[in-house]
Amino acid sequence: MNDEVTVVDNQERKRYEARVNGALVGVLAYSVHEGVVVMPHTVVEPQYEGRGFGGLMAERALDDAREHGLKVLPQCWFVAAYIEKNPQYADLVVSR
Repeated sequence: MNDEVTVVDNQERKRYEARVNGALVGVLAYSVHEGVVVMPHTVVEPQYEGRGFGGLMAERALDDAREHGLKVLPQCWFVAAYIEKNPQYADLVVSR
């Protein structure tokens, strides 16, 4: 069975959402302050952990930040670890 996986930026709720066949399986919360995207936490439903959904959300959020000329403050350990493993995003990181 081929699952349909989507990641969308739910701007109204200020979070990226990963969905499988329409069902919400994870969220990456964010807020934007003075040109910096603060990412405080990422959550993936336990039954979907380890399947790459957190990484898909992190990649989308970081790509969107770059596209919009924003810096990133990864307060979430998962996003920080993702950036360490994917150094092409290191230039986006700002410390506060």
